[in-house]
Amino acid sequence: MTSTFDGRAVRADTSVRSPHARRAALASFVGSTLEYYDFFIYASFSALAFNTLFFPDLGSFWGTIVSMATIGIGYVVRPLAALVFGHFGDTLGRKRMLVVTLVMMGVATSLIGCLPTYGAIGVAAPILLVLLRAVQGASAAGESAGAASLALEHAPAHRRALAASWVNTGAAAGMLLASLVVLVFSGLPEEDAFLRWGWRIPFLLSLFVALAGLVIRRMLPESEVFEEAVSSDEPKEMPAKVIFRDHWPSVLRVVGCGLFAVVSTIFSAFALSWGTHEAGVSRTVMVGATVLTAALALVAQPAAGILADRIGRKPIFITGNLVCAVAISGFFLAVSQRSTALILITACVVMVAGYSLVNAVGPALYAEMFETRIRYSGMAISGQLALVATGFAPTIAAALVRPGPNGWIPVAVFTACCCLVSALTTLTVRETYRISTTDLGK
Repeated sequence: MTSTFDGRAVRADTSVRSPHARRAALASFVGSTLEYYDFFIYASFSALAFNTLFFPDLGSFWGTIVSMATIGIGYVVRPLAALVFGHFGDTLGRKRMLVVTLVMMGVATSLIGCLPTYGAIGVAAPILLVLLRAVQGASAAGESAGAASLALEHAPAHRRALAASWVNTGAAAGMLLASLVVLVFSGLPEEDAFLRWGWRIPFLLSLFVALAGLVIRRMLPESEVFEEAVSSDEPKEMPAKVIFRDHWPSVLRVVGCGLFAVVSTIFSAFALSWGTHEAGVSRTVMVGATVLTAALALVAQPAAGILADRIGRKPIFITGNLVCAVAISGFFLAVSQRSTALILITACVVMVAGYSLVNAVGPALYAEMFETRIRYSGMAISGQLALVATGFAPTIAAALVRPGPNGWIPVAVFTACCCLVSALTTLTVRETYRISTTDLGK
């Protein structure tokens, strides 16, 4: 039986909401909140404290660069982890892998909060920090692709972008929670208290979010679309083999489109470190900008998802990239001038008017390039290859920045170029908002 959806033949069962659609979106939101709370907590403290706690012998400059580089370690392991999670997510099911990623992230993050510092155990401290960061990265590699696949496959055809947008709306919620916690504990009256025990508590708090997400995910079934795909009579091949043999153009497209994500780590990690340590802006103002933009993104991203379901993924994704490319210079200029009002305004332009549009539509744009039987693998592998540059963006920025009031210009140019490449790559992507769920990627 078929029905029409914007002039295309669409199976009726894909235009009717799954009874579990809301729960799938909620599970994706809560899981992503934990994953990105943990990731942004790490990014924030790598900017504020880890150079002192784990790399004191390197001095302020190199300690900051190495501390920033440990953010990238979490991204280096992601492509390999994506192969593993993608394979089992496409063969055993999305739900099982999403339970594993949640547990991995919760345990790794809480253990970071228990780590002895360099002053207590010497070089073993940064080694353990890097290993736990790698576990965080492996977990995140399986999280976003699996959550987007699950939410999108449970959603009706005309709500897929909105459903998938909750994955990265969870990321915004995680950033908001992380920023609020950092704001509280980095503002302790005694700086010594922050370095002795204050930085540990935010990492330990992740266990509570992990338990909530675990309860929700264990009650969620696989989607009917996925069950049909795995029970079909089509020959079974390794998902990674199929992807690199038949879908490599889509992999390259996702890698190019994904470069927009450097905006996130430049804003949340590099700008926080440079703004407070070099430009002389109050830590409260810089973290406050992150709190404000993350709060507004909770509204902006679902709105962008709704709009993408009405007019298409590509216009929203490209527009957001262009806004970021232009506005990032204004943000750094405001920081260099230490203007609180301008910092907050330009931060909102970059992260809400620009980044939120791209971030909301990305999960649907990527997931819809791949058919159901390989979607988890395709999205995970290509998405994580794209994010390697994101992980090392703060390190690149720390190397590019120059002394003086205009030293931020090379960083802004680098960020803008990544956004422009993302926008140009999107022009080559097939528009999918009028295609039925079962026909995606074919």
